[in-house]
Amino acid sequence: MTVLLTGFAPFDGAASNPSWQAASLAAALRTDTVAVELPCEFDASLPALRAAILAHRPELVVCAGLAGGREHVTPERVAINLIDARIPDNAGAQPVDVPVVEGGPSAYFTTLPVKAAVAAIEAAGLPAAVSYTAGTYVCNQVFYGLMHLIATEFPGLRGGFVHVPEESQLSLDSTARALEIVADTALTVDKDVTTSAGTLH
Repeated sequence: MTVLLTGFAPFDGAASNPSWQAASLAAALRTDTVAVELPCEFDASLPALRAAILAHRPELVVCAGLAGGREHVTPERVAINLIDARIPDNAGAQPVDVPVVEGGPSAYFTTLPVKAAVAAIEAAGLPAAVSYTAGTYVCNQVFYGLMHLIATEFPGLRGGFVHVPEESQLSLDSTARALEIVADTALTVDKDVTTSAGTLH
């Protein structure tokens, strides 16, 4: 197995989550990819992610999450060591101003070639932009937790996080295709491009 894609379970009363729907759709179209649904729970998300990495031993991990209000697929460049939950998670937890990892670095940068991925997604006719904020909810927690796992337990692994829009903004087929492009770019591009790319601040 080469690629692990993750998406989240529905949260905040929603019936579905396009991050999981798109990740599972993308994985179903590939022979080198497995998709795992992560719980939208602070206490359970990172143990589930670590278990998936141990079970599948991927070369690449691309985690996806929903960013309501965004119109683009947005690969994230930086994760911060902060949880500040605006709403409770699916277990009712709502931590405020606590670190993802006690004593961990303030931030981690992705190891995905995000600018190259954005250029490839745009070349396929889909909307994409680099994002510099993954928020402070479970998405950022998983992104930071993934990079911390890579730094401390899985040094040969490459990984990062991608936020996807609501299905009303971009079809699931298109979102799944964008996730495939991110994965393919990461598998073939060792170093990111140095030219500017569209950004979402």
